[in-house]
Order: sequence, then structure tokens, then C-alpha cells
Amino acid sequence: MFVDTHCHLTLLDLKPYGGDLDAALQQAREGGVSKFMGISVDLDDHIALSEIAARHADVGYSVGVHPCEDAVTMQRATVEKLVELAQAEKVWSLGETGLDYFHSTEFISEQKACFARHIHASQIIRKPVVVHTRSAKHDTVDIIRAEKSTHGILHCFTEDWETAKAVLDCGYYISFSGIVSFKNAQDLRDVAKQVPLDRVLIETDSPYLAPMPYRGKTNEPKYVPYVAKALSDVYDKTVEEIGLITSQNFENLLKQN
Repeated sequence: MFVDTHCHLTLLDLKPYGGDLDAALQQAREGGVSKFMGISVDLDDHIALSEIAARHADVGYSVGVHPCEDAVTMQRATVEKLVELAQAEKVWSLGETGLDYFHSTEFISEQKACFARHIHASQIIRKPVVVHTRSAKHDTVDIIRAEKSTHGILHCFTEDWETAKAVLDCGYYISFSGIVSFKNAQDLRDVAKQVPLDRVLIETDSPYLAPMPYRGKTNEPKYVPYVAKALSDVYDKTVEEIGLITSQNFENLLKQN
């Protein structure tokens, strides 16, 4: 019923499961999670993620380089390499890419160039691009527009309505994480209320940003229904309805070309 559209399966804290990722995924399934998209932060992540996806029919993954990586790592993500890696059937998206000026402004030009290459690869391969933005909303929107990117997700959304509307107008989906459930996130919930329901996705971004009532603890895919719960209050829908709607939205995104 619920799709975790953004989880870092290679970074999860598996101590509660004796180091067994399969057990963690199974517990999430028992809580209603029916699909998982494992996210890469480095090109080499595809090795482990492809092995995970091969074992689990309900797991797909992305290929790409996070904007917080160093310049040399970002330079490895050429359009040709991204397209090559993204040919695999279980690769559902490119990324996570984007811009992050919060953690570093040292490699801004490299971040922008790498972001553009991910978009170009996504356009060639006709798979969505997963976009991260932090302290860089204007440049992020500018690049999406300039590169005519129409097929993507602005993940872990925490920005204002102006930013949301800009990427929605480009054809993007908006993905909400556990942040939308935080008590001090009313402004974000007010923005979420304006996002059309057919363009909303949910995610954990695990192992980060656990939703209420687990805020401050290590996050994992089994908590994605709590994100749906926060949005059910926003949209005046049941948790189950939010789960079904966002799951269908994800299927629509993957079918888009």
C-alpha cells in the first residue's frame, strides 16, 4: 500500500535486525510497505543496490552522485556513464542529484554541471531524476527550467510554495519525508495542502529524518506510513487513501516518458 520512494538501503542501521537487511525490509512489508526505491549517493552504490534489487522483486534503485560528494566523485558521473548504468531494468531513476549549498559552497560549479548531466541522462534513458536541494532553491529551479527537465522528483521537500509551484509547472512530483510530521513544520504542511494530490509522493530518506513519534531516532522504511499519516491530516484523507494515492502516483511517474 505504501511506497518508500527514497531510502538509503546501503546506509540503514541494521543492528536491530542482526545485520540482516532482508529482515528490515520484511518488517516494513508487514507494516504495509509494498515498494522501495534505494537511492545512490555515489556511482559505486549501484553494485550493492543491484544485488539487493535482484533478491527482492519490490526493490528498485537509482544511479547517481549526491551534490555533497567531492568534485572528483561528481566528475565521474558523465552522461555516458549514467546512461550505461541506468540501462538495468531495476534502475528506476537517476540521482540523487541536485544542489546543496548548506553543506558546502566550495564546488558550486561542479554541482551545477553534475546536476545538468543527470538531467541529460534522464532525458536519454527516459527515467525520472531525483533532485535534492538545500539552501539552493533558486538555482535548482533555474537549472530544471533551463535544461527543460520535465520528469522528476523534488525529494524531501522543505521549501516554499513558490518553489513547489515552479517544479510542479515543469512536470515534477513533490516527495514529502518525515519532516512534514514535525510539530514545528506547520509552514511545510500549509505548502503541502496546495500541492495537487496526484503529484504527491512519500519517503523516509532513511536512515535520516525519522517521522514523529520517532523523531531523533534512526529512520527506516517501515516508518513511511507515519509520513502518510501526517499528510492524511493535511488532505483530510485516511492514511490508507494517502498510501494508495501516492503509490499510484509513483507508478505513474515510472511509466512516464
